[in-house]
Amino acid sequence: MTESKSTKENQMSITAKSNKAGTPSSQPVRVRFAPSPTGKLHVGGARTAIYNWAFARANNGTFILRIDDTDPTRSTEENTQIILRAMRWLGLDWDEGPDVGGDFGPYMQTERLARYTQVAEELIAAGKAYYCFCSPETLEAERKRAHEAHEDFQGYNGACRAIDPEEAKRRVAAGEAHTVRIKVPKDRGDVCIEDAVHGRVVFKAKELDDFILIRSDGTPTYNFATVVDDADMHITHIIRGDDHLSNTPRQVIVYEALGAPTPTFAHISMILGEDGKKLSKRHGATSVEEYQAAGYEAEAFVNYLSLLGWSLDDKTTIIGREILARDFSLAHVSKNPATFDPKKLLWINEQYLAALSDLEFAQRILEPQLVAAGKEEPGCVTAKPEWFSLLASVIKPRTKIAPEVIGLTNFLYLGDAPTIEEKAFNKMLAKESARPSLEAAHKALANLAEGKRSFVTDAINEALAPLPEELDVSRGAFYGAIRAALTGTLVSPPMGEMIELLGYRCTAARLEQALQKLA
Repeated sequence: MTESKSTKENQMSITAKSNKAGTPSSQPVRVRFAPSPTGKLHVGGARTAIYNWAFARANNGTFILRIDDTDPTRSTEENTQIILRAMRWLGLDWDEGPDVGGDFGPYMQTERLARYTQVAEELIAAGKAYYCFCSPETLEAERKRAHEAHEDFQGYNGACRAIDPEEAKRRVAAGEAHTVRIKVPKDRGDVCIEDAVHGRVVFKAKELDDFILIRSDGTPTYNFATVVDDADMHITHIIRGDDHLSNTPRQVIVYEALGAPTPTFAHISMILGEDGKKLSKRHGATSVEEYQAAGYEAEAFVNYLSLLGWSLDDKTTIIGREILARDFSLAHVSKNPATFDPKKLLWINEQYLAALSDLEFAQRILEPQLVAAGKEEPGCVTAKPEWFSLLASVIKPRTKIAPEVIGLTNFLYLGDAPTIEEKAFNKMLAKESARPSLEAAHKALANLAEGKRSFVTDAINEALAPLPEELDVSRGAFYGAIRAALTGTLVSPPMGEMIELLGYRCTAARLEQALQKLA
């Protein structure tokens, strides 16, 4: 991706002391989500993306997706595509970034390396950064000495800070190994920020050293690259996990060196497992991709993750994407860690499924699952919308997550002679009342099918209802025998709906097969 003229014009100039007048809050809201493609998009990252997206939408702002792929050993194109697919599945559309472009690109850090070098050189020319020639061995020896001496300050001692700039240039030109370090002002006091979540946070000045901006291999450090990008892209608010809180003082120093305004920071709490420890693989699935594959609804997943640290009020649990995009506020984000509760996620998913109409459920849930399982062909709902709507009305109340429909609809795909489980046979079909119950049901349904009335749920229930009393059989024994004969199990959907779904021919065939087994 190449930089457009407008991109270059929009990049800040560090030589102008006050070219960014005003505070971030006075500018249109611009936020970014900047994942590193070193793995899949995990739950914590997804929640950060949701909060940034929702904050932008609620404030008529701009949501930017940037890929921070400067870790050459772990960043891969495959992981980048996994992240992009996960973002699309979540429905978090971005206004600028990969695939959509924008005036402040490129939006991949590996395509911005020349920019970091340029800014570093400008900082050196302005006397705000310098070349450092200390070897790793020298640095380690100095750290060890300071540690053994129990000194308060154990960071870099600024040994190369006083080197004449012209001499430093000659040494660089001669090929001497070097890094580029920021020149933290000697009189810089404590770094204080007003975090939108944590309130006032103070970082002691004595903990700041002249940290590295450009490594000896020419690559930028995270704290340098991310600030250059955020300044270039006019980011006004940085919403991220509180594991980045410790990076903030160094980033503030870089903003000041660049002459760029410091954005408003909002550090959100970590997500814990039910055991109170940081969410990880030991707690189960942690990536967005895994939850998508497991059959969760994207809307439900976004709803649940949004509640891990934020709330609309003290009572609302089901929060649609449109409400999130309208009412999200950093003022309602908690500083306390959130606990990931798989049961609550499943419950929320169930609520979203229940809210679908029967036809929507059939189209969005039933058909894809059945087609994937090889039980139906694409277009099955379109071919039989009324039949599938009836099926949806039966199994939707029993479905918490999409793949469950395979088991719930299994009774339909057993052929004319379902295998009868031993438990079902012994409990229901081994009774003396089983045979007369099946014979009476078979006759009543045959009469219904041959008559003028439709073979539908109400008529089926009406035809079967008087039979237990006529046979002097309990309703449990009567319907239990039919259920075992038709499904091979002790559990099934309601009898009338099930028989209508099976149809008369299949129902009659299964009753006849069961009677033969009893004979």
